[in-house]
Amino acid sequence: MNRMQVALMALLPSLLAGQVQAQTNPTPLGRLFLAPETRAQLERQRQFNIQEARSLEAGTIRLDGIVVRSSGKSTVWVNNQDTRETGVITSTSHKNPGQASLTTGNEAPADLKVGVTLDRATRETSGGLAGGEIRIRPGR
Repeated sequence: MNRMQVALMALLPSLLAGQVQAQTNPTPLGRLFLAPETRAQLERQRQFNIQEARSLEAGTIRLDGIVVRSSGKSTVWVNNQDTRETGVITSTSHKNPGQASLTTGNEAPADLKVGVTLDRATRETSGGLAGGEIRIRPGR
């Protein structure tokens, strides 16, 4: 055996002892996603079906997009967020697929087309397709 092999043979028992010790005393992983208090709070909300009151605090509402599935369920995005995250109540129509009626809090409903921004204070609209159009091609 050469010197290197002799040195490795001498170190082998101590390396194995360290590996065995590491396996018997594993280090804790720590917090993976949420603190235990936060997880407990989320679990209570899930058990009792508690939903936090959500509100849209922006001075404007912009209708960013609408997806209506064949089942009739729809997803609407307002101010770059799913409306389920903003508390905005939406109503869509198959007759006007690029349009939705949006209701926030105690305000009157606003019928907006995709891309249009509503100033909540003055109720004035701006933006939109600027003379463009949306074409819908039914599935084959």
